[in-house]
Amino acid sequence: MKKGVLLINLGSPDSTKTKDVRRYLREFLSDPKVIDVWFVRNIILNLFILPFRPKKSAKAYKKIWWEEGSPLIVLTERLQQKLQAKLDMPVAIGMRYGNPSIKEGLTELQQLGCESVFVIPLYPQYAMSTTETVVDKTLEIKEKFFKALKISFLPPFYNHPDYIQTLAQSIEKNLPQTFDKLLFSYHGIPERHIYKTDRSNTCEIGKCCFKDENPSHATCYRHQCYKTTELVREALNLPSKKVMQSFQSRLGSDPWLKPYTDETLENFPKKGAKNIAVVAPAFVSDCLETLEELAMEGKEEFLKNGGDSFTYIPCLNDSDEFVEILEKWCNEYQNNEERI
Repeated sequence: MKKGVLLINLGSPDSTKTKDVRRYLREFLSDPKVIDVWFVRNIILNLFILPFRPKKSAKAYKKIWWEEGSPLIVLTERLQQKLQAKLDMPVAIGMRYGNPSIKEGLTELQQLGCESVFVIPLYPQYAMSTTETVVDKTLEIKEKFFKALKISFLPPFYNHPDYIQTLAQSIEKNLPQTFDKLLFSYHGIPERHIYKTDRSNTCEIGKCCFKDENPSHATCYRHQCYKTTELVREALNLPSKKVMQSFQSRLGSDPWLKPYTDETLENFPKKGAKNIAVVAPAFVSDCLETLEELAMEGKEEFLKNGGDSFTYIPCLNDSDEFVEILEKWCNEYQNNEERI
């Protein structure tokens, strides 16, 4: 049985034109796994976001856009090319939103003769609005267009020793010699998403995240973020007081995971943390949320409030070390040691 690999990332507008950004935001925010209350979704989309946000977001994308295109798309393409050079089975890419689509990626692999596909959602931690929507969309497309295709998914790798070691090495390589705080900034989600993904009904936000074991951990984004942070902190041999975690990119007025990154950066200098480094482990590819929201807006806010130095640590992107662990996992799949 010929096998292939499909790398799936978030996606990006086709260009920085307002019409392309609006089309992308419509698809992204129409996903019930992202904004999960239908009447709230319709109100937010049609009254607040689509009439105003695309123009503002287009300006933000222009700040980080590369000559080759969207950084997230370009970095995913580079990752695909490097991984393809290491493997003897075809590797394609697909985006959950925008182009190239998941359907296009599966079509490419099928045309190359693949009967089985190893899908890698490029999200270390599980969340309804990331891993879950990728799995659901991929299976929906399979049932409509590729019924005979066998599909396996790489599960979240937030605590996998290979990933932790690679992330720790990347941070260490970019970490200033002296710093007051290392901030792990994860993408935020509404608190209700944590409960919606908990099939065990054992999750209580703030009470079980730090337990060694709990049935909810398999799908608890908050726990998995804290676990990644703690394992990397231990790998770097840093004291707890040097490390902090926060959540960014909240939308609307409902409770989201706390503490918030923007408030954390604003308050750091007042609490004596004037030299900081920031990393974003919810992403493997740099994108608008990391390059503009953190490395530009976050830095500006931090310095404006009295900070002295701000170091943004890039995502793993297409680093050789990240390619190596993906190669290892793909070879395990090819050798019938499938992860799920």
